[in-house]
Amino acid sequence: MIVFWIAIFIVSLIVLVKASGYFTDAAEKIGVALGMPEFIVGVTITSIGTSMPELISSIFAVLEDSSEIVIGNVLGSNITNIFLILGVAAIVGRKLSISYELIHVDLPLLVGSAFLLSAMLYNGTFTIYEALLCIAGFLIYVAYVITRSGRHSKEDKRKQSRSKVSRLSWKTWAMLFVSVVMVYFGAKYTIESVVKISEFLAIGKDIIAASAIALGTSFPELMVSVTAAKKGKQEIAIGNILGSNIFNSFAVMGIPGLIGSFNVTGGMLTFSLPLLLIGALLVATLLYFFITQDKEITRWEGWMLIIFYLFFLGKLFALF
Repeated sequence: MIVFWIAIFIVSLIVLVKASGYFTDAAEKIGVALGMPEFIVGVTITSIGTSMPELISSIFAVLEDSSEIVIGNVLGSNITNIFLILGVAAIVGRKLSISYELIHVDLPLLVGSAFLLSAMLYNGTFTIYEALLCIAGFLIYVAYVITRSGRHSKEDKRKQSRSKVSRLSWKTWAMLFVSVVMVYFGAKYTIESVVKISEFLAIGKDIIAASAIALGTSFPELMVSVTAAKKGKQEIAIGNILGSNIFNSFAVMGIPGLIGSFNVTGGMLTFSLPLLLIGALLVATLLYFFITQDKEITRWEGWMLIIFYLFFLGKLFALF
């Protein structure tokens, strides 16, 4: 039986790889046609699309009265995005350069969303009112990004003026739609197979949520960012990670919270929340802050991020 789920995992992962490549191409064409810089494409179209598995799986978890999966998925996915995905993208792309001024608003929003989430979960509950605040935070961020897209740098304007902006064909929209569907089903069966394999190995639900499920739902971000880095689309690679984390903290927590309030389990409060949020998210955001000050993330910094992720997994599974 476990062989069957391993086969499902391999097939679904291949689907994710192919679909992510098509999605990146379609998203870039749509963004350029709309006059948006690549970073804006990353934090809107690409990041929201690749975060759909987290959102959908979290909604299913609340409906099945397994709200601890939502919290573990969000915290684990954010750590995976910054440590593993950003690290792999930097290694694959050899060096990720970015021209957008992250320091002004975007990084403070990233840090702010992490601290707001920690404050909400500190008392062990997450209510519908806190869910509404999360959704409001995400809408404010999206509004800011869309507004800022009209005031990007002169360099981006010169690049866009040299590029020919043509009307979008139906094939581009069809590619975007089909690739999103493929990413969704690929992620769905990747998550399901990982969970089944973990059950065979008798791994606890909290650990599954923070590791296997979080990693499974982060596969679209991984594939899109790595594909974008390989193609030299560095703005999309970094913007995807940044936008996905803010989307996770606000929308993936907020939307399922509208269905019903849920509690943070004792294990999440005593181990997962302090380790994942205070220890990892705080370090991750500060580390991300300092790395991006020189507006580039080198291959060596990428390896350092992966070491942090391995440390997180080791602590999670009590390996050391």
